[in-house]
Amino acid sequence: MNKHNSIIAGFCAVAFALASCSDDFLEVKNPTGEPLEEYYTNEETLNEALTSAYAPLHWPDWDNTAYNDLTVDGEIMGDDFWVGGSNNQDNQHWHRLFNFEGDGNNTLATLWGDFYSGVKRCNDAIKYAGWNRGKISSDFINKMEMQARLLRVYYYNILWHYYGNVPFYLENLSLPYTAPQLTADEIYNKLLPELEDIIASNVLPMRWTNAEAGRVSQAFAYMLYAEMVMYQNDESRLQKALGFMKEIINDPDYSLNPSFSDLWKESGEWCQESIFEINYNDDQAQRDWGAAALNAGGTVFPTLCSPNGWGGGEGWDGGNDGWGFLPMKVETYNMYAEGDLRREATCWDVRGYSYTERYQDTHIWHGKYRPQSENNKDCPTSKNLNYNNNKRIYRYAETLLNAAELLLRTNGSATEAAGYVNEVRARAGLAALNGVTIDDIFTERHLEFCGEGKRYFDLVRAEGISGATQKASTVLVPDTYGYRTNSWTPNKKHIPLAQDELDKDPSLKPNDY
Repeated sequence: MNKHNSIIAGFCAVAFALASCSDDFLEVKNPTGEPLEEYYTNEETLNEALTSAYAPLHWPDWDNTAYNDLTVDGEIMGDDFWVGGSNNQDNQHWHRLFNFEGDGNNTLATLWGDFYSGVKRCNDAIKYAGWNRGKISSDFINKMEMQARLLRVYYYNILWHYYGNVPFYLENLSLPYTAPQLTADEIYNKLLPELEDIIASNVLPMRWTNAEAGRVSQAFAYMLYAEMVMYQNDESRLQKALGFMKEIINDPDYSLNPSFSDLWKESGEWCQESIFEINYNDDQAQRDWGAAALNAGGTVFPTLCSPNGWGGGEGWDGGNDGWGFLPMKVETYNMYAEGDLRREATCWDVRGYSYTERYQDTHIWHGKYRPQSENNKDCPTSKNLNYNNNKRIYRYAETLLNAAELLLRTNGSATEAAGYVNEVRARAGLAALNGVTIDDIFTERHLEFCGEGKRYFDLVRAEGISGATQKASTVLVPDTYGYRTNSWTPNKKHIPLAQDELDKDPSLKPNDY
């Protein structure tokens, strides 16, 4: 009989801020020695297992080994930001990947462990739920199982986006703890039927109550489906993805937030535009220097992407807490038209301020997640590790732009597509377009989601879209500054597997990078 000693990395990592409005949902008790079958027998302990499955969502920004915030990871290979830091050796894996010259020792190695931990925890939660089917509330068990299954697809989705060809399993492994490595296409063909089955169950609500904000929902599943289908350029499923986008559009619980800038304030978290966010919390922060980075708490991202030696002002005390990563390119600031209300919120322009300049500094910084002292004021530990900025994963604005693109790609109404794009433009203070092309939609996505980790993947998937000119092969080319000296090529779609993982499992095949 299995004995419960701990659940990977301990329950210190479990009590992460999964619900911003319900303290009860954050309380996790540490099981001590009971047999698993005897411990997971009620809603309270099953909820602990489910919360444990959610925990890896907030690990990548700092997981005791590396800073791999998903927003940085998703932007460094794109065209809007430099890598920055103290020099080109600072977090060298980012600099190497930026220049499309990563290797097994310079890749996003820790994402592998973070999200395979997530897969393992989801498998556990599904198993424990199955033990209790018919014994406790079927509604609870069904929702628990579908949340864990949906999270598992999401974890694999991230691994699939970055690494492509990865080991795949839906039941936890036994010795020697290896699973067959599938190709990216095989992974997709495993995940999509699983995701379609989750959606068809209709178990999860379209939106959880505020007290449960942070749980994956039916709308989350729809967005994940559209993201995967569009990235794969799966023509056979585009129509279904469009139908899911229209279900969200027709749902009264979702709409654009009236103010784009307010989206990025604490008061804008889980507003009517939010479909999914990863919650971070400063006032219950357990993260600290010398403590486990997997502890619950806030995010270090605002510290990573801000100027060093800031003398105060703009709502931030600053000092030496800014580490100077992800400075924004001047060209990115300039792509916004005068009057586009998104520019001020997206681009933190401090070209009139003096501070300690770091590598590739432009004096323009990430505005959406910029540091503000009010966002870590309640932190009882190290404030620079614990900002309460939730990470926005899916927004209703993306639903609209997805729907517009899917309409054009399925020969739907061009007028309807323009209407969806113009909703987004109107909120930005821009005039309506009479008609839209695929390029128009990609431009609008570029402006709307700048700094949210989506641009690189848009450019990559555009390689397979007829009519798209903003493609990785045409945009991600050497720059005039001498920082990026290599061009993106199709074999760069999937980043290198970590050498450490290849050494552990000789059956793993490295990506052709």
